[in-house]
Amino acid sequence: MHSALPKVLHPLAGRPLAAYIVDTMRALAPRAITVVVGRGGEAVTAALASPDLSFALQDPPRGTGDAARVALAVMPQDGVTLVGLADVPLAPGAGLAAIVEHAQRGDVGVLTARVPNPAGLGRIVRNSNGGIVAIVEERDATPAERAIDEINTGFIAAPTALMTRWVSQLEPHNAQREFYLTDIVAMAVGEGVPVAAHVAHDEREVRGVNDRAQLVFAERMIQSRRANALMEGGTWIADPARIDIRGALTCGRDVRIDVGCVFEGSVTLGDGVEIGPYCVLRDVTLGAGTAVLPFSHLESASVGAQCRLGPYARLRPGAALDDEVHIGNFVEVKASTLGRGAKANHLAYIGDAVVGSNVNYGAGSITANYDGANKHRTIIGDNVHIGSNCLLVAPIEIGAGATIGGGSTIVKEAPADMLTVARARQVTISDWQRPAKKAKTGQ
Repeated sequence: MHSALPKVLHPLAGRPLAAYIVDTMRALAPRAITVVVGRGGEAVTAALASPDLSFALQDPPRGTGDAARVALAVMPQDGVTLVGLADVPLAPGAGLAAIVEHAQRGDVGVLTARVPNPAGLGRIVRNSNGGIVAIVEERDATPAERAIDEINTGFIAAPTALMTRWVSQLEPHNAQREFYLTDIVAMAVGEGVPVAAHVAHDEREVRGVNDRAQLVFAERMIQSRRANALMEGGTWIADPARIDIRGALTCGRDVRIDVGCVFEGSVTLGDGVEIGPYCVLRDVTLGAGTAVLPFSHLESASVGAQCRLGPYARLRPGAALDDEVHIGNFVEVKASTLGRGAKANHLAYIGDAVVGSNVNYGAGSITANYDGANKHRTIIGDNVHIGSNCLLVAPIEIGAGATIGGGSTIVKEAPADMLTVARARQVTISDWQRPAKKAKTGQ
């Protein structure tokens, strides 16, 4: 990956790569799950830490067989064990359940796939009767074995007692001088233990992630699945290839999502919500009938019904909008509540404020909420009209029904139902001359 970040922690649809296979394993309801980490695995342990997971250190890394050995040392010794790879995020749960069932019958179960280009992958070697006799890594394969298109996916299940014994007998007799877990297949065959395969229905699901191009491939697979699930539920998506859902997106009826939108964390869109092109929503709830116009950014905010946001609107954490609120282009709202029908349509900032209902907040106006050390609150009553280019210096309260004249700097309470103006008197100087530029001399 050419990165300081461990491969299995690279983000995939908003989560660490390894989290996907851990969840797939959880769905099989195992008694224990052990994650094998290598040197410097503290970041992996911290990212995946959960009460149902244990971690085993493999140091130095000596192959998959050695990794299985250190994991088996901390796991229950009865039942069956399923070994998998953390960099195969889309491995099918049904396929893994199938090979576990083989192991529960006393066999060895292997998840395989048939691929158009098996280069670099371990091959499944079968006898004339179709039975599996070995798994051969490409570096150790003969030309005939390299021609095989059935590959090992890295997922294998066996009775725990047998796997523990076989792993203890592994030898690094291969090109990489590593302990291959796949060598237990030949051991099983030698002891007369049946080896059964489950062939994956879609080989794309068992592709590993070893570089950034493969990570992007897995990303688009996940995004396609999520987009298709939403469309099957009635959501209109302009182009399912141009949407990114990096968390949980819940949509009501008749929701419309245009191209290039990103959804992160937990996002809920009510009935009839429309999201314009290239918007980013993170941990947001939108009420029914609300429209978000293009290039808007919403984070940790709640928005009521029939609101209109954008284009180029920004809601920062703590923004809470009642129904029918309008937040227009280049308006930023942070840690503030806006009452029903309030409007801030142009080039404005509202921070640490309580804004009443039916307030009109003029273009270019801001709340000066920070004094360099502390944040202060602005309270604006119902039906207030804030003129353009006003500065409200918090802490301050604007009474209900008040009007603030454009260009005012308000530092004291503005009474209800009155006009308050705080700006310098306009003066015209008749004999003033504008400075003239000096003429440029020739070169």
